[in-house]
Amino acid sequence: MKHWIAGVSCLLAAASWGTAWGVAPPAPTPRLTADVNRDGLLTHADDAGKTTWTDARGAIFLPNLDDDEHRCKVDPADLDAPGRAVDDKLAACNDAADDRINGPRDVADLAPLAIDAERNLSDDATGTVTITPAGKARAFANGRPVGALTAKDLRYGVRLLLEGRDIVRDPKRWDGQITVTLAVTDRGHTSTDAVRMRVAPLMLQNDLQPAQTVLASKPNTGQGFWGRTPPYEQGTPGDWPQFAATLRKATTGTRLRFVQGTHEGWKDMWAQDWFEPATASMPAVGGPHTLRILIRSGNVWDMPADNTPRPAGRLLYRDLRGPDVGVVQELADKASSGLNDLLNMGGNIESLPPYAGYPHGRLLYGATAERHPDAGFLTMLTSQGYQPPLVIDTSWLMVGHADETVHVVRANNARGWTLAVADPRLGAQLLRDVQRQGGGKQQLFADTKSPHKPTVDDVLRTGMADNEAAAKHIDHQLDVLLKATGLRQDELIRLPEIFNWVPGYGLLKAMTPGPANGLSVTDRLYAVPDPHGPRLHGHDVFKQATERALADTGVRVRWVEDFLWAHLGGGEVHCSTNALRDTSRAMPWWSGTAASGTSTR
Repeated sequence: MKHWIAGVSCLLAAASWGTAWGVAPPAPTPRLTADVNRDGLLTHADDAGKTTWTDARGAIFLPNLDDDEHRCKVDPADLDAPGRAVDDKLAACNDAADDRINGPRDVADLAPLAIDAERNLSDDATGTVTITPAGKARAFANGRPVGALTAKDLRYGVRLLLEGRDIVRDPKRWDGQITVTLAVTDRGHTSTDAVRMRVAPLMLQNDLQPAQTVLASKPNTGQGFWGRTPPYEQGTPGDWPQFAATLRKATTGTRLRFVQGTHEGWKDMWAQDWFEPATASMPAVGGPHTLRILIRSGNVWDMPADNTPRPAGRLLYRDLRGPDVGVVQELADKASSGLNDLLNMGGNIESLPPYAGYPHGRLLYGATAERHPDAGFLTMLTSQGYQPPLVIDTSWLMVGHADETVHVVRANNARGWTLAVADPRLGAQLLRDVQRQGGGKQQLFADTKSPHKPTVDDVLRTGMADNEAAAKHIDHQLDVLLKATGLRQDELIRLPEIFNWVPGYGLLKAMTPGPANGLSVTDRLYAVPDPHGPRLHGHDVFKQATERALADTGVRVRWVEDFLWAHLGGGEVHCSTNALRDTSRAMPWWSGTAASGTSTR
């Protein structure tokens, strides 16, 4: 009897291991699911095509570079510190830099995956989750990084959360895609399942989107330019109270936040030039989940010491990084040569709204073969893949920024927008009109603290060859822009401006405050630098022309006093502000067809 029982027990044991009667034990059948169909759910509808990634189908994850628990701190002494060590330290702190999930809010920033329960595994079954290439993402299970899985994990199933750790910086090094592989070993057999995923690209906002927060700088108590003389006219930046008061009025109804500059470098008050706002989004139940990612300008300076990244960029980490807001930087090892570094600034990084063939709009920046942004910074900008670049020549401008001559505004046309354009010829025509009507002695900038207040006669007497040179350069810019967008000349909004030479450089700058270099608060409200033009019959003719031109397209003007705060320093309202915009109505980047990444000049 004992022998019979023992024999039956052995037979049952062998059967349980799948070896009875010569039958091989079953191989594991692991199933790994990600949100391949982009509906925010994990279902069998996600099975097809999950091992490849296309624009139309494939799971997405976020670069988890925000700071949901405010754990990343900035020492005040770091803000003006020389060298790059501080910048590397600041960039290294974010939610993806540690090995935990940073609170309940951080969970929403992680992409869900699921490992199905597999009940028929033995107690010796093991599993692994690997991600290739290594270092670009990590998976969490039960709040901890996961690599190895036990038989118990596999029998009951595992919910994973995937965290992206970087953005695409150069497709030659990483194209943004990863493969997550589940391998299960049991009874001598190993089986795998895998999903292909892509990190969300950085998508630039555009000026038709309403500003949720407008940012501007305010003075500090230090010397302001690391003991050096700023490259501005004397007294600039000045009259901050007048600038602040008029900006508050112009942005009524929108949150306005003044960021105090660094103690020793507060005269670098060009908030537009510190960074360019972008977003990164992935599908989620109820609609896309979005992080705001601030792209720090690529400036590397010789202040306060050689090869120091622009100190004002550190303010992003102090004042703006936080829950759902991250910062990225791509900085050269040393300062760019000549005037090239000016083109690494946010004022030279603009965007066009969506139009036919470009469902997500386009990146717009200024460059030529001789004068251009730093290669690494530019590669990072142009490698996101869904807003193909359009390049215009800004090399003839002293500062060299795309925002100096063109600005997107709403329009009653098929595409819903057009370009407001700086028009030097219109500016000259207005001066001639004033002179013809007896106003030749009228001063420009009469009610400012400008050290130079030429009369209309004075300006016209020069012949204005410099102004006409600027007009011809803008003609060439428009040739590129109209060809690329399909806009017509008669759709453009022309705004008066006068340009002149910068002595010793052979480059041009705005002599009068430029209305094209303003801030769109909403698509119908535009904050514009006060031009302080000549008066005729008691009215500023430049203001009148600007208000009429913009009113024709349904845009109201609010004037901002920036003459001493920004204009004499080479910039305007747009240069000295920035805006975090509401992008919630934008088409998700994974919808529509991605356009080619080839740039157009």
